[in-house]
Amino acid sequence: MLQTVWVSSPGSWALREPDCHRDGKQTRWKRGFVRTIIQHPCPRYGPKCPGKARMLKKMHICLCFFFVLGILYEISLLSSCFFSYMPMSKHFLTPEQILNLGKSIIFLETTERLEPPPLVSCSVESAARIYQDRPIILFMKGLTNDTALDLNSSYAAFSLLSSMKNVFLFPLQMETVFQETPLLQWYNQVVPEQEKNWVHISSDASRLALIWKYGGIYMDTDVISIRPIPEESFLAAQKSQFSSNGIFGFPAHHKFIWDCMENFVLKYNGRIWGNQGPFLMTRMLKAICNLTDFKGTEDHSCQNISFLNPQRFYPIPYPAWSRYYKVWNKSPNFNHSYALHLWNFMNHNRKTVVAGSNTLAEKLYKAYCPTTYKDLIQNAQLRDFTRSEDA
Repeated sequence: MLQTVWVSSPGSWALREPDCHRDGKQTRWKRGFVRTIIQHPCPRYGPKCPGKARMLKKMHICLCFFFVLGILYEISLLSSCFFSYMPMSKHFLTPEQILNLGKSIIFLETTERLEPPPLVSCSVESAARIYQDRPIILFMKGLTNDTALDLNSSYAAFSLLSSMKNVFLFPLQMETVFQETPLLQWYNQVVPEQEKNWVHISSDASRLALIWKYGGIYMDTDVISIRPIPEESFLAAQKSQFSSNGIFGFPAHHKFIWDCMENFVLKYNGRIWGNQGPFLMTRMLKAICNLTDFKGTEDHSCQNISFLNPQRFYPIPYPAWSRYYKVWNKSPNFNHSYALHLWNFMNHNRKTVVAGSNTLAEKLYKAYCPTTYKDLIQNAQLRDFTRSEDA
């Protein structure tokens, strides 16, 4: 089983089922019954008819008992409804309990670092805000069961994310993730130290296994969510006839993802960047679909898989990635987008968001991850300024 790391937070929560619309007659009957109990409480009779009083009292107790049983029964029927959150310790929730719901938004950190940079924090926070009825999970390779991290941690981003009610941080244990998939044999044979692109390859493999096992949406940690994705089974076009693997979603045990895992192993070549990532998704999609160029902002569909227009996630293509860190005379509205990929892989000079710079990226942070912007950017720069003044 996947294991959980103990993370404490004041806004922790557990899963419960919310109210669902039931049959109208049942609902009215319950309201009427409650009203009867409130308006006509069990009467108190005088000493002249103690037998009748006791009998009526027993009848009322029985009716109240059956009413409570009815409520409990209706609650038990809510397993098919969407979930929400109620206060309870995160310590009692395992990855399986959350993932088995099939609605998770999954992020991966396949380096050993324990301090997510601001862009990672922004990606997770924006998803938590856009998908408030879904759990947001960040799997981190650097975490272990013995990792003692809480809100007093020196890692500011870790504390920020763990305090969000629907965000979970779990260890990424690849051997466990790959169990019962075609990837396990490959993982047991590969030598990570000899792999040039291991951080990316291990991420490519892990996202496939997690989505196949549990379903949900996978997102790269440089994707800022701006509105909900309405599709359940989808791939994201990076350009016409070419799929990315930076964001995709499928229900659990979808055949396409299983086929991708098999092809991952069959065509494995760790020397070619992206061979197990976007090139894998593209060749598998082309094997079952006749891909054509996009015209306008329409999406394509093939065998119940939506191939979403590049405008949905890549309105700024990778050759122009630096435009996110520039000042625009008029900022784009991204009306046709669900999320924005900021191409961090291309950011070799490590451009960052600077408070007061008025860049497009700064505006996105302010709009979609305001807590990250305030806590990790504004406050950090204020501390740096204070230190320089003291010096």
